[in-house]
Amino acid sequence: MPTHITQVNTALPKASHFAACFMRGLIKKIVTRPLLVPYKKPLITAYGKALGACALLVEVHSEEGVVGYGETIGTPSMQAMQTLVDGTASLIQGRSVFENSRLWHEIYKQYFMLHGTCSAPRFGAQMLAGLDMALWDVAGKICQRPVYDLIGGKVRESIPYFGFVQGETPDEMASDAHRLQEEGHEVLYAKLGRGDIEDLAIVKAIRKKIGRSHRLRLDPNEAWDPVRCKRMVDAIEEFGPIDFLEQPCLSSSIQALASIRASSRCAIAADQSVFSPFDILDAVQKNAADVFVLGLHETGGLGKFMKAAAIAEAAGRNICLHGLYETGITTCASMQVAAAIPNLDDGNQYMNDLLQYDIIAAPSLEKFNGAVSLPSLPGLGFELDEAAVGMAEEAFKKAFGSSSLAFL
Repeated sequence: MPTHITQVNTALPKASHFAACFMRGLIKKIVTRPLLVPYKKPLITAYGKALGACALLVEVHSEEGVVGYGETIGTPSMQAMQTLVDGTASLIQGRSVFENSRLWHEIYKQYFMLHGTCSAPRFGAQMLAGLDMALWDVAGKICQRPVYDLIGGKVRESIPYFGFVQGETPDEMASDAHRLQEEGHEVLYAKLGRGDIEDLAIVKAIRKKIGRSHRLRLDPNEAWDPVRCKRMVDAIEEFGPIDFLEQPCLSSSIQALASIRASSRCAIAADQSVFSPFDILDAVQKNAADVFVLGLHETGGLGKFMKAAAIAEAAGRNICLHGLYETGITTCASMQVAAAIPNLDDGNQYMNDLLQYDIIAAPSLEKFNGAVSLPSLPGLGFELDEAAVGMAEEAFKKAFGSSSLAFL
């Protein structure tokens, strides 16, 4: 029998404290600003070339002057995205940022269900992602805690990223892969989908530079049907093993992805096939993938991402962070959820290397041996660089003028 009992203080914070935080989070207004941050070099995929990150900066201002930031991908029409996000102001003005989940569902219902369109889960998620980030940023700043402390606490101190191989030709890509290997990246990632001959030339050149044993992931960006996929994997594996193959077939058919996984010797990752928690559940039930590549712009923000990650965890699958046409804002927001989930992959996607400049002033997102330390500032963990934001605003105006389309 114990000889003593340790008394634990179970007193909760006063209700007035919670009420004060809630009131500090009342939303006064939303401000949106179209941005374009050019890439150093074109990003080449099976779909074509992208020349920059086109994003809508979303600012949520509280009644007490606390400002939170997020970003929404501005394609295919920045004008449409800006109009839709601006329209949410009338729905959430006077509400609290601590009602985040309820506000998300109320906006979605008003925009996509009330008047008969019924459902637009992927477009709705893309539109609402930036607003969701900004609401969490305000909440964290009011609480004076990083957001990961508000969603369960961190289980790691840094986020590991893969080296994203770039280049126009196989030789350029091979040289870039070698540079990334020398910088300490344990995992390298290269996009394919340029045609069988060029795809094989790319992998052969990279393997010649980095050796057979270094981990290499390949992404055909939906360019391979199941028959072509089997043929290409057989040919590619002559040069060395594939760490995993990301979304080789059309994302519209989860069954096609499942058939590839059933017959593949290498691990299969689902990317464009999975956006929502429901997509993750469907893919798990069909045994369609070994790992899920997922980002905040697909799920619609941090809350939905956490739900999707939990479903994957229950199925024994990891989540690999996905990157889109984004800035350090999304990187820092993604790191908040990545810090808190136990089933994070060991090589995640990092897009900041592609940017000519970033729009955040702090913290440094520099990688050391392929990893970035968690931000410790309150909220999403960054400070905005207003001068850089101004440059990105001017770049957008110069590139698009009055055009609503955001294609580059």
